Amino acid sequence: MKIKVINPNTTWEMTKGIESAALSVKRDDTEIIAVSPQMGPASIESFYDEYLSIPGVLEEVIKGESEGVDAYVIACYGDPGLQAAREVTNAPVIGIAEASMYMASMLAARFSVVTVLPRIKTMLEELVASYGMEHRVVQIRTTPMCVLDFERDPERGIEMLRQEGKRAVAEDDAEAILLGCAGMAEFANQLEQELGVPVIDGVVAGVKFAEAIVDLGKTTSKLKTYKSPEKKPYIGLLNQFGSK
Repeated sequence: MKIKVINPNTTWEMTKGIESAALSVKRDDTEIIAVSPQMGPASIESFYDEYLSIPGVLEEVIKGESEGVDAYVIACYGDPGLQAAREVTNAPVIGIAEASMYMASMLAARFSVVTVLPRIKTMLEELVASYGMEHRVVQIRTTPMCVLDFERDPERGIEMLRQEGKRAVAEDDAEAILLGCAGMAEFANQLEQELGVPVIDGVVAGVKFAEAIVDLGKTTSKLKTYKSPEKKPYIGLLNQFGSK
């Protein structure tokens, strides 16, 4: 099968790290296509960034329809464009935040998210609520590091995650830790050994869920909510998304 993993930001170094995480768990017969959009922010750390990343995500999903893609993984912890992406393809579309929460809920009763800058906390609280996971996610912990800091200084990055992970286990009574940024994928295994609880990277979870759904022959329901968008013109920068 062919899985397209979309990093919604335009930083290729981060995309390569995401690709490595996906490749580390894929089956031998699964092809991973890791991409960044041609348009969008260098990193996603605000509502502004998130919303402006969505056209690029949708463009990559639409392109995937002619590339023989069997499933898509949106590799940003805000799951930007997830619902819209499901409207423009029959293939399964997996958001890494949603995937990590579903996987964690099968392994632990309570879990905390460790993520980047403090301004992200409200965004993730709203995302957790939208997935009905408020009773499972006991805390969203932030670090003083932005997304790209984890690429530039991985040693400091894992130390920040280690500190917050220890606090989550001790103070939140968290029984698992979710890494709240796709750029943290490389740290999951080491942190799990050190913290003694499951540490879940959403990229890995997303790829494995995608493989399972494709194996089962399931596709996105087109009955109502996720049916294809109505044809209409779009103008300006969004012209390419309108009726053909």
